[in-house]
Amino acid sequence: MKYYYEFNKDRLGNTRIVLPEKLSLFADFIEDISTVDEVDEYIGYIQNVINSRYIDFEITLNATSVIIKKEVTIVEHHYRIEEPHNSTMETEEFLKMLFLWRENC
Repeated sequence: MKYYYEFNKDRLGNTRIVLPEKLSLFADFIEDISTVDEVDEYIGYIQNVINSRYIDFEITLNATSVIIKKEVTIVEHHYRIEEPHNSTMETEEFLKMLFLWRENC
């Protein structure tokens, strides 16, 4: 894994993922994924983009969305007041994070 990450539990017992500040919007997206079936669905979409079955793919959740392209994935936060409102990560690294989330959620 290229980027630092850490899993912890909040005071309510929910699993949280801690990422570097420049990637914290990805944590907002990932933490919105609540089931293994849901994460498996998103992993499938990413693999379809990486394998050129799709040119790109967009997933919109409660407060965030991601645009998955073959090389990079862009996350956008729709309700955040302070900047930044979006961030970018390599798609392969985003896929690795989802596999880690699957193991820990």
